[in-house]
Amino acid sequence: MTSTFSGFPAQARFISIPEAFITTILPGLNDTGEIKTALYIMRVLYLKRSYPRFVTGMELEFDRDLIAMLGGLDKLQLALTQAVQHGALLHVAIQKEGRSHILYFLNDETSRQAVEKIKKGQLALGEFASLPAAEPLTEPISNIFSLYENNIGLITPMVADELKEAEKLYPALWIEAAFKEAVTQNKRRWSYISRILERWATEGRGDGTTGGNTKKDPDKYIKGRYGHIVRR
Repeated sequence: MTSTFSGFPAQARFISIPEAFITTILPGLNDTGEIKTALYIMRVLYLKRSYPRFVTGMELEFDRDLIAMLGGLDKLQLALTQAVQHGALLHVAIQKEGRSHILYFLNDETSRQAVEKIKKGQLALGEFASLPAAEPLTEPISNIFSLYENNIGLITPMVADELKEAEKLYPALWIEAAFKEAVTQNKRRWSYISRILERWATEGRGDGTTGGNTKKDPDKYIKGRYGHIVRR
């Protein structure tokens, strides 16, 4: 028996869903697997900070939570095909290191332009080689506030502001990984965690991933309002 949902937490994470998906596409969908897959991919794409934002077929196939939710790989393939046919998603096949990869995009203007550039060979995907094996979302990504409360303690108003700023600056996967590293090193302090994030932003995380636009100005983290976070 499924337990009753107790309600969204006070510091719940919100993601963006195009209004047209709710008003135009959703009324015509009957397959729950397609609906679940489309919403799940929107969440994954929202959390990415790279350009262009896409998710690979391999990432989705390696995502145990998604596969379990749908009931098998065959259901995933059907859901992806339907989502593309109904216009919620775009897809493009590319060759990389002798293998064919399918990339899935949200069907918005930015992604449509990116897909056209990829097809014409005008857009290089330099970081793509590391994406399939980087960090498939096999576990739910924790909210930065719950991570702090579970691993450090009570959140003060000042710390809350710093956490909100960090959540804007860094990918969600980085934040969770930084908390895990701090716990492993037994250094449960926000100052230590913020230094980890700042280092990854300027030097890269060492797994081929970058923090989106964070490398354009490595000093942005020490010059701005929250510079004291990373200087401590």
